[in-house]
Amino acid sequence: MSRPMNFVMISPHFPTNFETFAVRLHEAGFHTLGIADTPYHELSDTLRSHLTEYYKVDNMEDYDQVYRAVAYFAHKYGRIDRIESHNEYWLELDAKLRTDFNVFGYKNEDMLSIKTKRQMKEIFRDHGLKVAAGDVFHTDDEARALVQKLGFPVIIKPNSGVGASDTYKIKSTQELEEFFDYKTNGVEYIMEEFIDGDIVTFDGLTDHEGNIVFYSSLEYSEAVLDTVEKDGDMFYYVPREISKELVRLGEICVEAFTVKERFFHFEFFRVKATKELMALEVNCRPPGGLTIDMWNYANDFDVFREYANIVKDNLFEAEILRPYNVVYISRKANQHYVHSLDDIWAKFGDKIISIQSVPGVFAKIMGENGILARTTTLDEMRELVQYAQAKS
Repeated sequence: MSRPMNFVMISPHFPTNFETFAVRLHEAGFHTLGIADTPYHELSDTLRSHLTEYYKVDNMEDYDQVYRAVAYFAHKYGRIDRIESHNEYWLELDAKLRTDFNVFGYKNEDMLSIKTKRQMKEIFRDHGLKVAAGDVFHTDDEARALVQKLGFPVIIKPNSGVGASDTYKIKSTQELEEFFDYKTNGVEYIMEEFIDGDIVTFDGLTDHEGNIVFYSSLEYSEAVLDTVEKDGDMFYYVPREISKELVRLGEICVEAFTVKERFFHFEFFRVKATKELMALEVNCRPPGGLTIDMWNYANDFDVFREYANIVKDNLFEAEILRPYNVVYISRKANQHYVHSLDDIWAKFGDKIISIQSVPGVFAKIMGENGILARTTTLDEMRELVQYAQAKS
């Protein structure tokens, strides 16, 4: 009888909905070996009961401590088969540990291409994908010269960064000069031409050889930057229908970035004037928020279980029929809505999956309350969104 696979889970408690990875891996017979800096008694009952063992470190940023935790697990359970956080923040830590313990998956040398936007652009271009013009800059004068080439407005963001944090739309020389005063010291920034387009994503999961076993997409009511700037409502959804061109470009990206036995979340611009797709960036991890749960509701399957099967036996067994659009609708505390949450339940109860409060750290974008719902048609979805976000 072969031994159980040893799966080291970095920060398995965050975000909360990712705890299901530990549950499904444990059910599939893995040794689930958690490492984080949270006291054991603060972990949820569900997580505690589905971790084979938990190693608390004082500081996850101290590599030596995390290394010693993995070494302890290797000594006790044998060779480590997987190390994974599914979290953008720990991508480099995961890779460093995999390199040092010779574990399958992205290693140190892969980080440049999947973490830095400039390198992503080069890989996109090499594979025939269109990208926004832009480059990194290291001095104020380099930024001034670059904006002369690109023209206002421009987008400035960290060359290696997550989400919309530390990202700015600069519309004038004055705003650029002001940026020099508040930019974060020590951060390498990239400047890009502003693209008037909507963001659409190509997301999914690959098997051990890099074949796409499941794909999906996200469409947004507006850019995250705009939501933050005006502190208003937003919604985003998993559509039933996904364009063939998006799938084609997504398949190129999966191959270009050697995505094997991993979730992926690739962002594209759909240019408003021409409808063409331009590659924006790659994220070699699951989409954030509740998206991974939205996949389950959109397809009536369990992607956490399918992932465990892929790692264990390289098998994906679910039939993908896409019976629903699934939408997340934000409700902000600072808005005056015509309809209460109870009204929404009463009118659309057969379509509502859940209504939940959102932790403060995410509320600026996701709203203090989030409504998760599914519909068979986009018209039904739009009616629900308009009702939920109607202002008095």
